[in-house]
Amino acid sequence: MASSALSNLMLAIHEKKTSSVDLYRPLRNYITFTYSEREAQLLEDDLETLNQLRSDVERVPDPSPSARRDLLISYYKALCLVETRFPISPEKHHVNAVSFLWHDTFKQKQKATQQNIHLEKAAVLFNLGATYSQIGLGHDRTTVDGRRQASHAFIGAAGAFAYLRDNESTKASIGQSSTTVDVSVECVGMLERLMLAQAQECVFENTIAKGSTPGVCAKIARQVGIYYEEALAALTAPPLKDHFEKGWISHVQLKAALFYSEACYRYGMELHEKEEIAEEIARLRSGSSRLAEAKKSSRGAPAQLIEAMNKLEASINCNLDRAVKENDRVYLMRVPSPASLSPLPTFSMVKPMNMTEILDASKEKMFAILVPDSSAKALSRYTEMVDDVIRTQAERLQQASELTRVRLKEMDLPDSILAVDGHSTLPADLREDVEAVQISGGPASLEAELQQLRDLKRVNQELLVHTEELLQKEATEDTQFRSQFGTRWTRPQSSTLTKNLQDRLNRFAANLKQAGESDVKIERSVRENSALMSILDRRPIESAIPSLAKPMMSLDATEDAIVGTLKQSLRQLENLGAQRAGLEDMLKEMKRKDDILPKLMTITGSYEDMFRKEISKYDHICEDISQNIEVQEQLLRQIQAQNEEFSTVFNLEDYKASREKCYNQIQAAISKYREIKENVNEGLKFYVTLQDAITNVKQQCSDFVMTRSIQCREMIEDVQRQMSGLSFQDRRNSGPYPSVHQPTATSSPPPQETHNPSHPHPQAPYYRPPEQLSRPGYSIPPYGPPPPYHTPHGQAPPQPYPPQAPQQQQPYPSWQQGSYYDPQGQQPRPPYTAPNPYLHPPQPQPPHQGSGYYRH
Repeated sequence: MASSALSNLMLAIHEKKTSSVDLYRPLRNYITFTYSEREAQLLEDDLETLNQLRSDVERVPDPSPSARRDLLISYYKALCLVETRFPISPEKHHVNAVSFLWHDTFKQKQKATQQNIHLEKAAVLFNLGATYSQIGLGHDRTTVDGRRQASHAFIGAAGAFAYLRDNESTKASIGQSSTTVDVSVECVGMLERLMLAQAQECVFENTIAKGSTPGVCAKIARQVGIYYEEALAALTAPPLKDHFEKGWISHVQLKAALFYSEACYRYGMELHEKEEIAEEIARLRSGSSRLAEAKKSSRGAPAQLIEAMNKLEASINCNLDRAVKENDRVYLMRVPSPASLSPLPTFSMVKPMNMTEILDASKEKMFAILVPDSSAKALSRYTEMVDDVIRTQAERLQQASELTRVRLKEMDLPDSILAVDGHSTLPADLREDVEAVQISGGPASLEAELQQLRDLKRVNQELLVHTEELLQKEATEDTQFRSQFGTRWTRPQSSTLTKNLQDRLNRFAANLKQAGESDVKIERSVRENSALMSILDRRPIESAIPSLAKPMMSLDATEDAIVGTLKQSLRQLENLGAQRAGLEDMLKEMKRKDDILPKLMTITGSYEDMFRKEISKYDHICEDISQNIEVQEQLLRQIQAQNEEFSTVFNLEDYKASREKCYNQIQAAISKYREIKENVNEGLKFYVTLQDAITNVKQQCSDFVMTRSIQCREMIEDVQRQMSGLSFQDRRNSGPYPSVHQPTATSSPPPQETHNPSHPHPQAPYYRPPEQLSRPGYSIPPYGPPPPYHTPHGQAPPQPYPPQAPQQQQPYPSWQQGSYYDPQGQQPRPPYTAPNPYLHPPQPQPPHQGSGYYRH
């Protein structure tokens, strides 16, 4: 058989014809009505692009079939996006102003019009398959490479027709009054078989050109014939029986017979080489009879095809004559009947191209901002499914990690194995407590803090003594003048005015004594517990923990092997934990990248089917998690057995007891250190606060002493004037005492006494503080009644001395009403929680009970 005789005997499909359709205006109106004008404006470019694609499809096919193919693919993707967003139907609130009209490609007078997108999608897919067939027919099939490219194009055509059959043909026929036969399931199925036959035929021609064995060529040729036979069966059955021209049926019928006979011819050559002459004769007779029968109905068939059949028939008859002669002369085998022969072996080299990825519109951006409620709900449902998978697997991982932690803690691992190498560890909470103690200075720093207590106590005592000396000195001077002047020295005694100050100083002294006793108790506690707390100064603290030593005597010296095996198992367990962490991260990362919304916007089938397919992406990770948990469980059982042997050999129970004793000692040392540290800090805060209080009182005492000193000088002058016989008139003109704002000396005689001599007038005020001597923050009032000054008309007369009790003004309000003064004897609380011993009178303490800031 000459392959060149068959090179041009193949078929291509013409495209379907359509009429013009305006998609822009109806779709834009729907967007405006359903969404808003703003969305319509944002989608102007997409609407124009879609309308332009439809216009290009309507025109005469592009001179380049490849460009036409790309156009049809782009338009089909756009239609997938339109289908999920724009309901095209006769219903009122749908896109009801669009109708698609398409003619039958094999009978142009037949046409169909539908108000839905399914006929449009079916027609586009049909034209895509037709374009692929035209591309295949356009390749130069006289060369090996040309035939290879042609075969690939025919495979694409078969894929397009198969995709049409599986996805759109049925939809285009359901519920519609009219549709064309060419897009029916039967027709596109026949075209798929026809395209596969032509693709396999190209492969067969290349197989012959490469000089392959007759057996291989026979298998490939028989599959070509089967494809043609399947196409012929569809062409001769309704609804295609009367739909195609006789030339189509004749072509397919002759091709089926030709390649059956070709397979018999090639298979006979292989049988001859094997000297299976009888079967060779039967196969050749079967092929020859098939050709003879086909030629009877070959009227109108192409001359090239008839010529190819004649050449093949001649070749078959030649081999048949040779085989019959050899069998008659040499082999004398019985020739089986053709009906008893087994089917010829086949080998398919082609299959329909998978068009799912080629026609996938999930990555297209057209109309992306329009998300219908159905798609949003479906996305939410899928997200819940993914979250449920991740939550379930995360819980399994967490439970596995927690199980590992609990089981290892029960076996005291890895602490006990680390103790063999001298790397003992403290429990995390205990180690944190030790670190906090060491950061604060540790027991070694307590002596320096005790010295601070002593220094602060000494400073407070010195301040207190100095303050008391100020008051004592002023009281001594007052007593001397009172003794010197007798009844003429009429100002109040110092002890009367300083009673509150003196009481406060006494309380301070008592509390200082009480605080000193607390200091002694703290120092004693430090001395008594220094040995206990010394363990906290060990660095690192783990050096204080006993180590796990190897047994003194061993019969087989297997300790190192036991330890090494257990360590290896623990490392494997650690690797499993790290693997679980990685698996959880993989789940989260997969979820982050799992965006199925574009696919939801293009799918027209069942959401549940898509969900099952998409959720299956997580199956391999779930399987890895299950395997990890299973391996961990086996490893834990292995570690438990190894640890039991380890515990027996190393006498682990005694080590645990000594280690627990060390832990308790460290905990007791921490507790005692904290107790002492808290008492020391409380004492430091107390002394600092007390120092501020004493300093304040000292300032008040200094003000009091200064004021009394000024009064003293003024009173001395007054007494001296009285003793010099100054008249009352002189005193009335100049005032009883010179003001500090005026010169203290005067030449005016004192005025005459006018009051009752039996009731001597009380002394005038002893002192009015001069402005230049007043201290900031301290107002110094007079310490007696106002003088019998001459009062201008309209002013109230001065009050008599002594004033009435209810209106009596407290002397020295500057120190009695200062920040540390409390009429009820209360003092403000210092900045610590323990009672301040200096601000409350000392109370009797029960035996062995701390006082002041000290706590046991």
